[in-house]
Amino acid sequence: MQAHASVTPSVPQAAITSKARRLVIPNLQELNAFAVQGLVPMFDEGKSLFCKRLLKTERGMVRNGFSARYTIMCLLGLRQLEKVGVRTPFDLRAILGQLLRDPSWPGGIGDLGLVIWLVARAAPDLLGETFNRLGVKTALDRYSAARAGNTTEMAWFLTGLAHAALACPAEKPHLVDLAATTFRTLKENQGASGLFGHLKRRGSLKGILRGRIGSFADQVYPIYAFSQLAQAYGIDEALQSARLCAKGIIDAQGPLGQWWWLYDSVSGKVVRHYPVYSVHQEGMAPMALFALGEVAKEDFSGPIYKGLQWISGQNELNADLRDPQSLVIWRCLRPKQRLRMYVEDFQHFLRGSHVGHSGRNLKILYECWPYELGWLLYAFAGRHQEPLALEAQ
Repeated sequence: MQAHASVTPSVPQAAITSKARRLVIPNLQELNAFAVQGLVPMFDEGKSLFCKRLLKTERGMVRNGFSARYTIMCLLGLRQLEKVGVRTPFDLRAILGQLLRDPSWPGGIGDLGLVIWLVARAAPDLLGETFNRLGVKTALDRYSAARAGNTTEMAWFLTGLAHAALACPAEKPHLVDLAATTFRTLKENQGASGLFGHLKRRGSLKGILRGRIGSFADQVYPIYAFSQLAQAYGIDEALQSARLCAKGIIDAQGPLGQWWWLYDSVSGKVVRHYPVYSVHQEGMAPMALFALGEVAKEDFSGPIYKGLQWISGQNELNADLRDPQSLVIWRCLRPKQRLRMYVEDFQHFLRGSHVGHSGRNLKILYECWPYELGWLLYAFAGRHQEPLALEAQ
């Protein structure tokens, strides 16, 4: 596969027919090529950064802002693709070098974790220098998100530590205490349901008000982080916690494969269903569940591909969210009338029932953020279609 291969308006798909229903899964090689091509117009060579988002306007697709964080996520995906022998049109080492020279960044514990994660995966020879320059060992004391126990950011930091241990086994003894402390802090945010709240519930008014409710990101990044920690250090507790969280999101998965938006970490119920984001369907959920499956020796391909087929038209609007002309995957399906949707979500939450929205109150958000394509590549680079896993659940 060449990174610049043309993408035709009709993106090839794999169709699997079962007694229950017919699943239509995007062809993975074509999907990877699509993602690489989509990242090209999102990159600014002068700034050596990917944009914050690409917007559909009357003047065409327009870049908006720039993001070092999203650049790292894109580089992680592109590096994964290069590791399986696919050439990409980006000089990953040069872009990483530019990021590491920026004195204003990273700006938080999560960004620091992403830097370590990328260096461990793409340039492990720079790990020692990176740890010393960025003061990794004192990071938990320096950053406010660490003190607040922000779930997503702490999961990124733990992932970085785990990948550093995997990339440089000689460093494992020096990282074990820091990794264990990060794990314990993050584990406190996991409710009895197995799902995670957004941050530490004790110690602040924000924690009391917001700590119990977690987004989908607050579920998948700990699953991934705990899986990598278990692989690096053989910590069975981390693996069991990841399994429990995975069970929670899989049990809550929608009838069309939707990965919902907000969850109650105590009851395990879905608090808010929409928006349903394409990046959850094509990138973040597959990334986390593939990683867990590889460490736990379990097969999560059923819910992974059930979620992936959602972007190719098997969704509430019967709309293919891949746009071959713009080389993007549109960001999400979101409510037209938010108040009405929130009322319906609250009613479903009280009844404990699944959402029953038909799509009449939904619309497509016509924008694409580069990290969405980066996580797609990270999840699916080098993978091949698995027909036996595509049977309807």
